[in-house]
Amino acid sequence: MRTDSLAADSLAAGSLPAGSLPAGSLPAALPAREHLPAALPAAPGPTRPPLLDVVVPVHNEERDLGPCVTRLRRHLDRTFPYSFRITVADNASTDSTPQVARELEADSPQIRYVRLEQKGRGRALRTVWAASDAPVLAYMDVDLSTDLNALLPLVAPLISGHSDLAIGSRLARSSRVVRGPKREFISRAYNLILRGSLQARFSDAQCGFKAIRRDVAQVLLPLVEDTGWFFDTEMLVVAERAGLRIHEVPVDWVDDPDSTVHLVRTATDDLKGVWRVGRALAVGALPLDRLTRPFGDDPRDRQLAGVPRGLARQLVGFCAVGALSTLAYLLLYSAFRTFTGSQLANALALLVSAVANTAANRRLTFGVRGRDRAVRHQAQGLVVFAIGLALTSGSLAALDTAAADPAHSTELAVLIAANLAATVLRFLLLRAWVFPDQRTAYEQRTAYEQQTAYEQQATCDQQPPYEQRTACDQQPPYGTNHPHDPRNPR
Repeated sequence: MRTDSLAADSLAAGSLPAGSLPAGSLPAALPAREHLPAALPAAPGPTRPPLLDVVVPVHNEERDLGPCVTRLRRHLDRTFPYSFRITVADNASTDSTPQVARELEADSPQIRYVRLEQKGRGRALRTVWAASDAPVLAYMDVDLSTDLNALLPLVAPLISGHSDLAIGSRLARSSRVVRGPKREFISRAYNLILRGSLQARFSDAQCGFKAIRRDVAQVLLPLVEDTGWFFDTEMLVVAERAGLRIHEVPVDWVDDPDSTVHLVRTATDDLKGVWRVGRALAVGALPLDRLTRPFGDDPRDRQLAGVPRGLARQLVGFCAVGALSTLAYLLLYSAFRTFTGSQLANALALLVSAVANTAANRRLTFGVRGRDRAVRHQAQGLVVFAIGLALTSGSLAALDTAAADPAHSTELAVLIAANLAATVLRFLLLRAWVFPDQRTAYEQRTAYEQQTAYEQQATCDQQPPYEQRTACDQQPPYGTNHPHDPRNPR
């Protein structure tokens, strides 16, 4: 039984709580995706980690554990072209599951057993994945409800460097699923809730058939708090919001009639998790910038000739926020105009829309998350608002001078023209004055990481053995003494 890993011991013992990691242990951004080396050892050894680590979480599965793990190992021996390991993660079983797992570990060097004294599928996956040395991590339910022929298509995009995570989907068009109407309804209703509340775009959050690259897991797992059944959903939502690529594989799936999952309790816990994650995303409590890929990996980040980096994306975000703000402003002005004069109605409408506009641009256009300096940014936004107020108020004053009693439609037309001029000025002030450090820090960090990645890759390319290459992959993207390293105290 393997319990000697520091990460596994810390997590299992509760000294390292879910959703946390020691400060300064994470890079500011993920390295660019790369194809894992093709020349791999035939089998893992003491110094040769496997390419794939498949985790099978179990709790009181003495009857199914032996046949299912044996079937999985034989399938991988026969069809998987890379080295692999199967890890049985025991969630505090009280039957003879530990004895069965130890016998499996003794019979095959490709099987290992990890014992946890606390229950929770999420806790088991976090513990084993955090301690694993395999570049690709996966898990599946012990009942093997998913057809194993989908395993290689699941991990292939991660091996090639195309995707960050991969999931099996029972709700894809080409999936073939056998299960009762009750579970079918619950599954579809749950995923519909995720789409409506968290804007999730993946089709199946709870299929027990997923994989992730280790470099992604090292940064993603500390952001996931749940230790139970909601672990999968939270991990996928955070990854998707951070812009990571999730590959979906249609699966053939046969429901296990003897499943011990408590549907009502699980559904209740999942809904609580949806509320918690939605609130965290709304207030910017999750540091999603940790999962940002460096320049060169995302084609949307490529620099255009003569255009400052990030300007095109900021313009799109600012225009979208500006269009909604203008609509809100006009509606507010029309409402205030019913009981007050044009100048006061204009000032009130601008004030309300300006606060919302600054908050939206702060988060969506310039990518600032969290509450740090939020009050300062709002104060600067109010200064920008005052400039916009001067432009629009001056336009109304000029209109009143030119016409004694202008029509309401004429007022709106003048205000639209004045707001267009104020919008251009607002963007320039926000970019150059309110949020300048966000753009500059991103450009400096990105450029440095790109240069450092090239230098490290050139060094690692001279290390042909797989184990040496693995050691190179574990190097941080930059030294802790660099001024742009977030681990370097400022």
